[in-house]
Amino acid sequence: MSRLVIIVALLLPLSAHAVEAPARPVAKPPLETLFGQLGQASSPEDAKPIEDRIGAIFLQSNSPTIDLLMTRAAAAIAANDRDTAKKLLDAVTSVAPDYAEGWHSRAILQRALGDDSGAMLSLGHVILLNPRQFAALYELGNLMEDYGNKPGALKLYRKALELDPQLEGARKHVDALTRDVEGQGI
Repeated sequence: MSRLVIIVALLLPLSAHAVEAPARPVAKPPLETLFGQLGQASSPEDAKPIEDRIGAIFLQSNSPTIDLLMTRAAAAIAANDRDTAKKLLDAVTSVAPDYAEGWHSRAILQRALGDDSGAMLSLGHVILLNPRQFAALYELGNLMEDYGNKPGALKLYRKALELDPQLEGARKHVDALTRDVEGQGI
């Protein structure tokens, strides 16, 4: 027998009786921790810094090119240069179609430009790519409510509140639409 076979044969019985190392506690990813904290926030003021931290994580593209385009688009929006911002955000969604926040920024600009149908489509992309993007759920709910789709808006507002129970304004919409869509309880 070769030495390797002998060594393996001798070690096999030992490995069967080996003691497993105690499992290390698995740390929750930062986003999971933040969503847990968001669910425990007791007021919109308490929730705001957590929402901002989640938003910062959502913004991470892991691409210097996309980060540069997003920064330039934000600067163009701040300078009220909507044409340049539109071109930059179109480039972001073209180059990185799986980057939800590119679509989100595009939707916000489309809404500001009065392109509600484009904003609805872009918000739909955001939600498909990142179903926990509570701001996009809320914004799409606003658009659907504006266009008379109260049941659809109510569903989106409720989903946004599941993710962020303190989302400013969402509770008011849910309360009003619940009466309109589901009627008043007896």
